[in-house]
Amino acid sequence: MQELVQSRKIMDEDKKQVILEILADKYCKLILHNTLEEPKSAMEISNEKNIPISTVYRRLQTLYDAKLLAISGSINQDGKKYFLYKSKVKSISLKCDLEITTIEVVPNTSSVT
Repeated sequence: MQELVQSRKIMDEDKKQVILEILADKYCKLILHNTLEEPKSAMEISNEKNIPISTVYRRLQTLYDAKLLAISGSINQDGKKYFLYKSKVKSISLKCDLEITTIEVVPNTSSVT
């Protein structure tokens, strides 16, 4: 069965700039890739990708502010809150001809567990 991929063009120049900065950041890209298939905690991301936990939290906030990351939360049996993070994008395509920058985002449609 073929899957129809719907991409969304980014028109807002400020949003384009934010996405370009995120694509230039290796930690942001690692986090998006690591959370593509299933939601993960900040500690899981830090351990799996060898990123300092403080850096993970800063990048998670950056990605969330850019609307590229979903956050879900729960309370464990000890009564502590914990959050899981999942990429909202499957891919980002960029075309730059020095006059116009075109960015298209393909949403991540994998089901949240």
